[in-house]
Amino acid sequence: MIVALGGAALTGIVALSIRAEDGGATSATPQELGTISWRRGFDAAAAESKRSGRPLLILFQEVPGCGTCKSYGDLVLSHPLIRDAAESLFVPVAVYNNIPGDDETTLKSFKEPAWNNPVVRITRHDRGELATRVAGDYSVAGLVSAMVTALEKEKRDVPAYLRLLNDASMARKRGLERATFAMHCFWEGEGQLGGLAGVVETAPGFVKGREVVDVWYDGRALSFANLVAEARKVRCASVVFSRTDQQQAACASIKGLDAIRTDDKTRPDSEPKYYLSKSPYRFVPMTPTQAARINAALHGRRNPDEFLCPSQLALLAKVKAQPDAGWANAIGEADLGKAFAAAQRISERTTKRR
Repeated sequence: MIVALGGAALTGIVALSIRAEDGGATSATPQELGTISWRRGFDAAAAESKRSGRPLLILFQEVPGCGTCKSYGDLVLSHPLIRDAAESLFVPVAVYNNIPGDDETTLKSFKEPAWNNPVVRITRHDRGELATRVAGDYSVAGLVSAMVTALEKEKRDVPAYLRLLNDASMARKRGLERATFAMHCFWEGEGQLGGLAGVVETAPGFVKGREVVDVWYDGRALSFANLVAEARKVRCASVVFSRTDQQQAACASIKGLDAIRTDDKTRPDSEPKYYLSKSPYRFVPMTPTQAARINAALHGRRNPDEFLCPSQLALLAKVKAQPDAGWANAIGEADLGKAFAAAQRISERTTKRR
């Protein structure tokens, strides 16, 4: 049975030409393994974990597998940010749960069931658990949350790109809240509001003839009242268009705030992420939260590179080195995997021409 997966929109992703290690030889990565370069030998991976100090990221997977296994490979294990985190911060090792030999021995030693849906465990080299076993949760949020927990338990740095992905995917899983603010300039407003902790996504547009910014945010990390206060602080709340009766009631208790209750749809602006759109970063596929933070950083004339994963940084370097290579504007691309694969193909063509 195919299980609906949460997280970033990667439907229909075409697997990249990543290779999996297998006793020194390489073979094309099965769809069930996504695009991560997995080790294929637990003992060798554990030895590498001990040498490097990086935790083991163990995937117990049915290969060839059912629809759930393939979807997990497509939608989670092919996510570019997850792939980079797995390969740079962990030692990833795949254990097939449906074949005899070393895989079966490892499977039994962990007491994992055979012919099972995907399971991920993150451990030290000595098998000490660093996060709760990921099973039955086939979402980006489920895996990334375990990754962050494991890194924090080991007192290892959690890169900003992985922290953002964790916060945003968990917020989406719980359900985002939406607020709409009118201001003198929605480009500047998006640059201001997109940098706030707890904000997951932003979009400029028009409501009732006013320039506005729609803000989708994590209500657990940022309350509506605090969001309004932050927006007023940077002069981005000349009018608040309340989207719920609860928001309107909260606005009524704030002195000097002009609030209008409306269900009117926002007419989108043709140039979202204005500051990002005027920079080479527009050619780097990224998540909506990355785009909000990078747009805000560029507006504030700060270096936004901390929000990019290693593969995105490498692509950005290529873009800057070969600005006339025919890169596609990636702002607003819903399918991160496809957009990244397309950018990689352009990158490979520029490398061959040099």
